[in-house]
Amino acid sequence: MKSNYRRIGDYIREIDIRNSGLKVQKLIGLSVTKEFIPSVANIIGTDLEIYKIISFNQFACSTMQVRRDKKMPVALYIDSEPSIVSQAYQIFEVSNRNELIPEYLMLWFTRAEFDREACFHAVGGVRGSLEWEDFCDMELPVPSIEKQREIVAEYNAIQRRIELNDQLIQKLEDTAQTIYKRWFVEFEFPNENGLPYKSNGGEMVWNEELSKEIPKGWEVKSLGEIADFLNGLAMQKYPIENENECLQIIKIRELSQGFFDVNSNKGSSKIPLEYIVTNGDVIFSWSGTLKVKIWCGGTGALNQHLFKVYSNIYSKWFYYLWTKFYLDVFIRIAEGKATSLGHINREHLNEAKVLCPNSLKTMNSLMDPLIEHIIEIKLQNQKLTELKNLLLSKLATVEG
Repeated sequence: MKSNYRRIGDYIREIDIRNSGLKVQKLIGLSVTKEFIPSVANIIGTDLEIYKIISFNQFACSTMQVRRDKKMPVALYIDSEPSIVSQAYQIFEVSNRNELIPEYLMLWFTRAEFDREACFHAVGGVRGSLEWEDFCDMELPVPSIEKQREIVAEYNAIQRRIELNDQLIQKLEDTAQTIYKRWFVEFEFPNENGLPYKSNGGEMVWNEELSKEIPKGWEVKSLGEIADFLNGLAMQKYPIENENECLQIIKIRELSQGFFDVNSNKGSSKIPLEYIVTNGDVIFSWSGTLKVKIWCGGTGALNQHLFKVYSNIYSKWFYYLWTKFYLDVFIRIAEGKATSLGHINREHLNEAKVLCPNSLKTMNSLMDPLIEHIIEIKLQNQKLTELKNLLLSKLATVEG
C-alpha cells in the first residue's frame, strides 16, 4: 500500500433508513453512468415503506452485476430534499468530512480504474456481484483536506465549462431547428429581396406526392437521395492483430436517455476507410435508441447499429436537420416492430420525403457557419473532457 492510501471502509459508514410512514414520495434510480435518474419502475402495489431514504451528501451504490456491466453504479446525492431508492441499493456516507470530502470520494469512484478494480473483485453469483466487504477493502489516496478541496475545485471548474458549452450547443441546435421550421414548414425563407417568401406573395404550387402546396421550383426527394447512409460493420469480422494499431469503436449505449459513446473494446486498424468517422461527421443510430449526432470524439469506426451520413451534393446542415426531423417518424416505426428493438432500414429512408429548394445558396450562407460553430464547441468540450479525465487519472499519484 502507498503511504497515503487508505481503505474506503475506514472513511464511510452504511446508512439504512426506511421510508416508514411514506414520508418521501420521490423515487429515483441509479445508472451505470454514475448518475441518479428518475425511476421508471412499475410501483403499483409496491410497499414503498421498505424503500431506503437517501439525503444530501450521501451515496447510493449497486454492487450487483458489476462484472457483467463492467461498471459499479455509484453516485453522490446532492439534492437538498431527500428521495427514496430501491432497498437493493447500499446507502452510505463519509464518516468524518474533516478527513475526506464526499466530492473527492466521488471523483475516485468516477475513474475507469476504479471500475476495473471493482470488476476484478466482483466474483459473486452468475453475473459477478461485488461483496460489500470487498468494496470496503478497496483503497484510495487520501491527501490533506486542502489538497482535496483544490482537486475538487479544479474538476468542478472544468465541468462547469463543459455544461456551459452544452447549453450553448443546445441553443444553437434550437436556433437551427427554428430556422428549419421557418423555411421548410412555414415556407418563410428569404426571397430575392430578403423578405419572407410565402407571406410576401411567393408562388406556391400543389404537390400530389405530399398532398399540399410547396414553393414553385422545389422538388420532392427521399432522405436516401439527398444523403448516403453507410451502415457500420460487425467488428468481429476484423479481428485485432496488433494491439498498437487499434481503433475506438463508436456505438450506442442503451440508456433511457440514449447517447453516443465509445466502446471499451477496440477494432482493427484494417477496417475499410469508408467505415471510419472523424470529427464533424454525422452519425445516425438505426436501432434501439434513435439519435442523430455530429460526432466530435476523434477517429473511430462504426459498429453495425450506426449509419454514417454524408453527401457529395448537399451541405451538412441540410441532411443533418432532415434526418433529425424524421426522428419522431422513425421512433414510431421502431416502436411498431414486433421485436423489442425496432430498426430503421433502407426502405424507411427512401419513404422519408424531403423538400429540396431550387437553390440552397442563401440558406448555406446562414446555416453552414452555425453548424461549424456547433462542431467547434463540441471539439472544445472534447478537449475539456480529456483534461478532466487526465485530472482523474492523476488522483492515483496525488500527494499532500
